[in-house]
Amino acid sequence: MTDQDAFERILASLHVAMLDDTRWPATSALIDEACGLTCNALWVDEGPKDDIGLLLLGFFYRGQRRPDLEREYLEVYHPINEAIPRHLQLPEGRLVLLKDLFTPEELKTSLTYNEAYSRMNCQNGLSALLDGPGGSHMTWSLGDPAATDGWGASQITMVKGLMPHIRQFVRVRQALVRAQTRNTTLTTLLDNSRIGVLHLDRRGRILAVNDRARSILQRGDGLSDSDGVLRASTPEDNSRLDRLLDAALPTSGAVAVSGSMLLGRSSVLPPLVVHVKPVGVAQHDYGARHVAALVLIVDPSSQHRIAPALVAKTLGLTPAESQVAVWLAEGKSVNEIAEATGRSRDSIYWHLKQIYRKRHISRQADLVRLVLSITQFG
Repeated sequence: MTDQDAFERILASLHVAMLDDTRWPATSALIDEACGLTCNALWVDEGPKDDIGLLLLGFFYRGQRRPDLEREYLEVYHPINEAIPRHLQLPEGRLVLLKDLFTPEELKTSLTYNEAYSRMNCQNGLSALLDGPGGSHMTWSLGDPAATDGWGASQITMVKGLMPHIRQFVRVRQALVRAQTRNTTLTTLLDNSRIGVLHLDRRGRILAVNDRARSILQRGDGLSDSDGVLRASTPEDNSRLDRLLDAALPTSGAVAVSGSMLLGRSSVLPPLVVHVKPVGVAQHDYGARHVAALVLIVDPSSQHRIAPALVAKTLGLTPAESQVAVWLAEGKSVNEIAEATGRSRDSIYWHLKQIYRKRHISRQADLVRLVLSITQFG
């Protein structure tokens, strides 16, 4: 198998895992095989190192998850990891050797490097910081190379080529999780009322829309339906949208890729967020109109609202604490909450720590799940 064949297999697997993250282990195994890795890890976090707002995490060794290593690292080594502040200062997308994030003295004395990284097989690994929405950070870490002669040029090329697609995978997963749809199918996704959903055929023509997408298109502010074809409101946005759709629906035999963009609106409302994801089509379909691309539209101005009073009553929180919890569950970042309340980030984190203490939890993801469970069944 050529490197290009392996690359295309990974992209196809990523596109499947975007709708169902139980498929991520298989994708991770393909990445290990194609890049010659012992393992790889992916997580998304927000906040200071002593308060990780974990959205996704997985240490995978040829497709096998190691929750024991995840738990040990987060509880014991992450709080004392000397490399984290330096990692967070790196330019977005720069690939670095993990050992280069430690000083020469730390390489001798660091418990994280000498104990945790040794057990995790990543002392000679690589890592990249990728920007996420709402102030979040994506970290993609690659374990030691399987070959004993170190990193080869073809491995580095493969890793760098995959980085934007890993970032896109996380972006789509975040959009679906915030729409309370973790694992789904193309058909059932049309029933979701919290996110706009469109199916396009191989020519980019609209096959199906859900009610939320139909409402957005009928308003025509930012995005509209022009005789079965998606159109943005401005020529500049429309050109970018066309390029996004062309990349997901190539006609020249090029590999189909996923992408995202913001679509401005004429009103004071925030921009629409549009994600476009290719969908595999049978090679011999005799010209039938199949779904060839999925479009997800996020309208930040009409996200599902959660009642702070219900959260406060159910969880025993103060009004300020419940409002922070609700905004977090609705997808706002700590930065956005601080700006909306006129408070500092430290003040918001203080409220979060009070909530954690009261509810005996330790992470933002735990709090979000708790709030969403109340709104679903309360």
